[in-house]
Amino acid sequence: MAVEPIRRVAMISLHTSPLDQPGTGDAGGMNVYVIELSKRLAAQGIAVDIFTRATRSSLAPAVPVGDGVTVRHIHAGPFEGLTKGELPGQLCVFAREVLRAEAVQPVGHYDVVHSHYWLSGQVGALARDRWGVPLVHSMHTMAKVKNDALATGDTPEPAARIIGEEQVVEAADMLVANTDLEAKQLINLYDADPGRVEVVHPGVDLELFRPQDKAAARAALDLPSDAAVLLFAGRIQPLKAPDVLLRAVAELLARTPGLRSRLVVPIVGGPSGTGLEHPESLAQLAGELGLDGPDGVVRFVPPVSQQELARWCAAATLVAVPSYNESFGLVAAEAQATGTPVVAAAVGGLTTVVRDGRSGLLVDGHDPRAWADALGRVVEDDALRGRLAAGALEQARTFSWEHTAEQVLEVYGRARTQLRETA
Repeated sequence: MAVEPIRRVAMISLHTSPLDQPGTGDAGGMNVYVIELSKRLAAQGIAVDIFTRATRSSLAPAVPVGDGVTVRHIHAGPFEGLTKGELPGQLCVFAREVLRAEAVQPVGHYDVVHSHYWLSGQVGALARDRWGVPLVHSMHTMAKVKNDALATGDTPEPAARIIGEEQVVEAADMLVANTDLEAKQLINLYDADPGRVEVVHPGVDLELFRPQDKAAARAALDLPSDAAVLLFAGRIQPLKAPDVLLRAVAELLARTPGLRSRLVVPIVGGPSGTGLEHPESLAQLAGELGLDGPDGVVRFVPPVSQQELARWCAAATLVAVPSYNESFGLVAAEAQATGTPVVAAAVGGLTTVVRDGRSGLLVDGHDPRAWADALGRVVEDDALRGRLAAGALEQARTFSWEHTAEQVLEVYGRARTQLRETA
């Protein structure tokens, strides 16, 4: 008997909308993942509805995003002032409205539910049972992993989240892991069935993130043509560790004072998570380290569009990703696609994205001295920088959203088989 093709997907991204600007609040790589995957699925003739919580009264109930993709805003709780930690209290309302949106459609409207992050997984599990369709879940981050490598000053994830994640892992027909390491963590830490875990790397928009004329990119961003540009791009919170970069830069300048005249350290992004409690703390640290002020080297830049981020990456000498954990490390992949080397912490998915000594350098731990060593090597060694730049381009070609979508479609098919076997 022929298997019916996938026609419609209900994508659930409760706590952050793919329409939000990445780099601030709760918006980040997951936002990019959801919208880019949805667009590539739509390009294959699959309609995708993305359900997310409305955060402004002015938002339309349904917002088309290209052919075949619609963002559907669900009213659940107050539009503003609700933190991610308070969202579990709105799960029932959100789930009810998602089910109501499907109820007005013909029976069998959706063929699969794909949820992102554990809050969405809780809603997806209910939809799975009500609609009789498979649930595919992507964790993106995991509480047990985060708590095992907690950043200084960060707050541990609560037990309620851990329990919620365990429930979602048990309920999902298939789990999508970004890397082999994440797959092992799901199996070892959450007792996931290895047969229900599939590794699918996220992609990069290789048409947007591509090599650009560095001089032109720098001129557009008001950067000196001969500067050593050490770029951080992401949410400003302890997990992402921009403070490690600043401390490393201070160490580097203490060793090589002459570098100050041509060093520029752009911090592109906004406060998020526990960083919202002290949004000024990174600027204060820059001042304490002597990196800010009239002769300072640090530039704080608000979150930018993907197109503008591509320009920043292309303009940089290197992109630093000092995070305490990353399930993948999308910024690192995007930076490499522009031909810019990456210096990253040897944690999580970054060990998959960055090939140590080939497309960038991986740093064990977060000691500013070790980071200063790595940053200094790339800045001062032209030959090394050239080799890493070439390797970065080669590495980036292994990631594309088209390939990601093809693999995710295969996972959807397996999930349908799993559902039939357990029905």
